[in-house]
Amino acid sequence: MAEIKTGIFAKNVQKRLNRAQEKVLQKLGKADETKDEQFEQVVINFRRQETEGSRLQREMKAYMSAIKGMQQASINLTQSLHEVYEPDWHGKDDVLTIGKDCDALWEDFHNKLVDSTLLNLDAYLQQFPDLKTRVAKRSRKLIDYDSARHHMETMQTSGMKNDRKMIKAEEELKKAQKVFDELNTGLQEELPTLWDRLMSVNYDGYLQVETIHDFEAANSDELDLKRGDVVLVVPTASVEDQDAGWLTGIKESDWLTFGAGAQKGLFPENFTQHLE
Repeated sequence: MAEIKTGIFAKNVQKRLNRAQEKVLQKLGKADETKDEQFEQVVINFRRQETEGSRLQREMKAYMSAIKGMQQASINLTQSLHEVYEPDWHGKDDVLTIGKDCDALWEDFHNKLVDSTLLNLDAYLQQFPDLKTRVAKRSRKLIDYDSARHHMETMQTSGMKNDRKMIKAEEELKKAQKVFDELNTGLQEELPTLWDRLMSVNYDGYLQVETIHDFEAANSDELDLKRGDVVLVVPTASVEDQDAGWLTGIKESDWLTFGAGAQKGLFPENFTQHLE
């Protein structure tokens, strides 16, 4: 058993050494590197998705925490009002009733956001750890393939006549290519599919409205809108803004281009209509 473990350890060490040597040769320009620019762009999109998804998850959790804080503040206010009310004042019993109704509304709002948004985000982000591991493994196996390919090419150009070594080099190259191709094929299918699902996941739970009048921003925290623009309403507007008829949103066109980095801004609710 000890000999087997020693053999596996030595094999893994040799793999790391071969990969390190291959990467050095590639960086020095002494060995060509297999590249797939289309896949590299897919990986860039994948990393962007994970970053933006994690950011949205953090912001949503902070927002949920704020909702709970508002709910507790509402309860505390109700209790205080009930305690300071004199027994002969009109509406003393109504204070508790109104307070309970408010508490129920906050709780319902919180639960709906959890069900429609947070759970979707959590499920969405659970896909990333396994895919990240496989992307990293693909990179390692690509180096193994390049190393085996270069070893084979060196033997061929040197005119080596040792059939046993040539056969072994061919076998190692075929094995390295097979392992890489299996990983690569799976990721080539899964990563673009995940990217295509991005918008449907992120739209869940958010109100969408359509602009029915042009709106020109008067301040830097407002959105410029044209009639027909679709806006995603995000839960970040202050109570004062909402009471004044303003919502916070992101233009759908900006979201498609910039994702979570798209500009948020205020806009008048009465300039829009809800989309089903």
